[in-house]
Amino acid sequence: MPQYPPPRSGCFLLLVLLQVLSSVRLCEVPGEVVEGPVRALSSRLLGLLGDPAQDPDPSVYLALRLAADHDLSREKQYLGQLQDLFHRRYSQSLQAAGQAHDAPHGHPEKDAAGTEHSTYVSTKVEWPETGRLALYLLGLRATCHPPDHGSQRSLVTWLKFYLEEDWTGSRHHGHPLTSYYQYSLGVLALCVHHKRVREEVIRRLLAAEHHSSFSHAGGRATDTAAVAALAFACLERQRLVGTRLAGELRAATLRIRKRMVEEQDPDGFFGNIYSTPWAMQVFIATNTCREEPAYGQAMTAVLENLEAFTTPATMAQVLPVLYSHSYLDIASMYCQEELDTLKPFSPEPRIEVPGNKTVGLVVECPLPRCPQHQLYSQSVSVPAGASLLDVLRAATELVSHNFTFDTEDTPQGPYLTQVLGLKAQKRSYWQLLAAPSTSLQMGVADYRPDDGETLILRLSEW
Repeated sequence: MPQYPPPRSGCFLLLVLLQVLSSVRLCEVPGEVVEGPVRALSSRLLGLLGDPAQDPDPSVYLALRLAADHDLSREKQYLGQLQDLFHRRYSQSLQAAGQAHDAPHGHPEKDAAGTEHSTYVSTKVEWPETGRLALYLLGLRATCHPPDHGSQRSLVTWLKFYLEEDWTGSRHHGHPLTSYYQYSLGVLALCVHHKRVREEVIRRLLAAEHHSSFSHAGGRATDTAAVAALAFACLERQRLVGTRLAGELRAATLRIRKRMVEEQDPDGFFGNIYSTPWAMQVFIATNTCREEPAYGQAMTAVLENLEAFTTPATMAQVLPVLYSHSYLDIASMYCQEELDTLKPFSPEPRIEVPGNKTVGLVVECPLPRCPQHQLYSQSVSVPAGASLLDVLRAATELVSHNFTFDTEDTPQGPYLTQVLGLKAQKRSYWQLLAAPSTSLQMGVADYRPDDGETLILRLSEW
């Protein structure tokens, strides 16, 4: 550590402070990259905001707010759409919360501290809501001009209530009703709002980390572990817990970060390309980017594969780290003198490629679940520009081969959940591979195989 002489003036102190502050930004992407492909990605995301078929996404708003430059008018408009959506969704809930607050025996603030919350049960909105509400509250915290404080306070109280309701599933299943991913987002959002969380709520996450329980329900463990680590780091940084618990949180964050490094793929990704930005946020939040080579390898891999981020949701996942930010930065955002220079870019419609291509489709299932390892192998003819999802649909139309599959809609696009009647269960998922063993870094709707390529759907375990 450099040694400085005794300060002699206020200017000297300012100089030292600037030197310290300049050393804090350990994760910055080179300027030419920010001005080139990263800014272009921001412009593309901005150009996708007007799609009337898509509900506004709070994670998209967060990505825009954490960028270096902005289109403040469009951001304000998008925030208005989010507020309309959530206030419409919660209008009855907010009214009930206000009535409960005025009632002699129904104080929502006391409910957040751990008392009974039966006053809310009859007015609960569509379930589950923990993660989505958490992202919306993070978005509200990222605004320069926060909305009505009363409504925001009610939503914070609702999120605390959801964390309690979410956990009731543990009595039968040992995990939240939604997922540890959503549960962690809820704790993180409350922390960013500088709201205290009951110690028991925090310890549930700590216990899950200790017992390696984050991969519940087929969710990506990397994403979940990363969000939990962000919540732990936030609680410690905001000093919302006691000294002993802060030490446990610090140790858990270190363990998660260490596991990420140990499990990093040779191609530089943590889990896959879409979970990698979440993992990178952990290194940013803990100021370990420069000292950890794994972070640099991941950044290189992401920058070399920016074309994989094609949907608003996936763009929103990657943009914060490309601007050297984690969600923890929302708690201390400085909204003055923001650059209002970003212009939207609307991509041209995809050009249809003439002709057809033939793609091999193989389905594999390991022992002991499947006595026959290879369940399906067939060549499928599709249009030249077809995606993997198009290949799967074409396979269902082949006579006498009885191919079936199901997908689940997620913010990142369709997620493959069932093939030939076999469902991905608690610790399994359908892995997408290019033969013989190259993992695809895109989803079924985004990957476009080459003519003659063979694709493998392999039921695998986390």
